[in-house]
Amino acid sequence: MPIPASWSGPLLSILRIVAGLGFLQHGTSKFFNVPPFPMPLNPLLYAAGTIELVGGALLVIGLLTRPVAFIASGMCAVGYFMVHAKGGFFPSVNGGEAIMLYCFIFLYLAAAGAGPWSVDAARSRIAA
Repeated sequence: MPIPASWSGPLLSILRIVAGLGFLQHGTSKFFNVPPFPMPLNPLLYAAGTIELVGGALLVIGLLTRPVAFIASGMCAVGYFMVHAKGGFFPSVNGGEAIMLYCFIFLYLAAAGAGPWSVDAARSRIAA
């Protein structure tokens, strides 16, 4: 049974919320040690943690989704090539599967927007 086309908006919102929560968790790990982060933070990790924490929270509520998702996608791409690509070509070997998926999910959200269950959608309905 195919998924009805009317579900595309709500499913986009669910994708944004779930990805935002996962991204937010990476930021809480760096700043609040929940879950524990295995290494001390250097300036690049502080920057990444800030984007993860603030960007993840904004993505969860769907505020400024397109620019936030674009920035998050770029951060994930940089992180992949700086950390994971050194371990080999294949993400399943170099441990970069999650960051690669986040990168492309965020790139999709930058193009598609937040979906109907978001502050962005509510703001556009009010402005109309």
